[in-house]
Amino acid sequence: MDSNTSKKTLHERNIHKTGYDFPKLIRANPALKELLIKTPKGTTSIDFADPVSVLALNKALLLAYYNIQNWSILSHSLCPPIPGRADYIHHLADLLVSENDGNIPTGNKVNILDIGTGSSLIYPILGERIYGWNFVGTDIDETALNHAQSLIKTNRDLSKHITLQLQEDKKQIFKGIVRKEDRFNAVMCNPPFFKSREDNWGKTSKKFHNLHKNPEKLPVQNFGGHANELWCEGGERQFIRTMINESMLYKGQLGWITTLVSDKDNLKPLIANLEYNKASKIEIIRMEQGNKTMRILAWKW
Repeated sequence: MDSNTSKKTLHERNIHKTGYDFPKLIRANPALKELLIKTPKGTTSIDFADPVSVLALNKALLLAYYNIQNWSILSHSLCPPIPGRADYIHHLADLLVSENDGNIPTGNKVNILDIGTGSSLIYPILGERIYGWNFVGTDIDETALNHAQSLIKTNRDLSKHITLQLQEDKKQIFKGIVRKEDRFNAVMCNPPFFKSREDNWGKTSKKFHNLHKNPEKLPVQNFGGHANELWCEGGERQFIRTMINESMLYKGQLGWITTLVSDKDNLKPLIANLEYNKASKIEIIRMEQGNKTMRILAWKW
């Protein structure tokens, strides 16, 4: 098993690694100006526990750096942190280097499958804008896909590189999506983290109070999320197990298969599953932004 551990910073190619340029972002989205705050250290920021502020920041980032017009998400959908999502794209590019004579593959010959693309369409947007890749985005939520399609319609140049597909069977991941003629250089996924609504609420409340240090304030999930985005039976570990088991059926059609892993305790049993099934390559990529740590589990058959 190969291990790739990064420093406590964003990827070296991530344009957000030096922090937020708020004057530039305000020019892109003037509404952001009224949401700025001063931190205890005297620096300018936003309240990352406030969903409205997080959404305004994302709209500004996507317009200022990626020329995405009128970006939005469905009400109460997951509002993805742009710098961290861009990091996943850059690390995925690094995985593909080994198959491209040591060069980062760019352009529409690179095909990526995004599992659970959501209404934000964030990975296809970033992957297309940064590297020019083609994407197929899937989801079990037809309403979310309809919203994502509206983003493509608003930003018409995306339609050349991004297509969407509904997963009609909520218990399946690749089945019904990957056709005989398909060949994907890589798969990416941000799986549901929680086992149930109760599990989600308990951990959200703890996170919220850690941010606010005020036990009397009513918890709010700053990055939002619909049920299918946040929890599934068995939680993150079971979802990724299903990914692993199903991906074996498409060994000749899938290159690097990757997923975010939120809970580090899930890594050991998932790696054991991959080793038992004789994955040819396994990598763990650590990503850190501020106090948040995530990991990408990647494998090839």
